[in-house]
Amino acid sequence: MSTQQSFDTSPESIAKLAHGVVAADRFPHMATIDGDRPRVRPVSPVKTDGFTVYVANLKSYHKTIELAANPHVELCYLNDDHDQVRIEATAEVVTDRALLEEIWNANPLLRKYLGSIDNPELIVYRLRPERVRFMKEWALDYHEVPRESY
Repeated sequence: MSTQQSFDTSPESIAKLAHGVVAADRFPHMATIDGDRPRVRPVSPVKTDGFTVYVANLKSYHKTIELAANPHVELCYLNDDHDQVRIEATAEVVTDRALLEEIWNANPLLRKYLGSIDNPELIVYRLRPERVRFMKEWALDYHEVPRESY
């Protein structure tokens, strides 16, 4: 393990570093609760707006049941330097047609596998951030990302 180097921990720098980690990791891991058990899986966000993340899902997937029972999730992003961002969020179903069309039009894989935006299996979640933390390498010391950066 490398020795830690100092870095700028100002709120602006922490927010910028955290945004960089989110941009670098195409497949963050998302934790949900299934009854009394945690479940973690990689996800492929279909849209990211700051630290608000959108994830597509199929209604028949078990994740849908988990999120209906408990919408609290945590996303973990990791870059190649082992910098980490953890986003505690609440999942909500996106119903805004214009937003769904924007996501649909920007994601060829959704179109390829689901065929139509009106496919009854399609569900898109907006993960609204409640807390965002950044950790440099394996420092085991989290820095809060300022809420105004969300």
